[in-house]
Amino acid sequence: MIKRHSDLVLEITAHDPDTVENDLNTAVEIAREHAMEERRHGILVTQHGYTSYTVAVSRDVPYGQTHERREQTEN
Repeated sequence: MIKRHSDLVLEITAHDPDTVENDLNTAVEIAREHAMEERRHGILVTQHGYTSYTVAVSRDVPYGQTHERREQTEN
């Protein structure tokens, strides 16, 4: 499931690998279209857990690039 928080942030929640991959690809494409309109920021994909991700247009990522990161979890 892709939940749109704004044109800049999309949240992905899925419980099987195929759905995760498909939803991430779709969310990245939506973010890329928005980033290309502005031509100022790139895309940041953050993994929050095995089933939870966010895709965001981010000023911390150079235009034309997509960066991936894992959120640090405390044990």
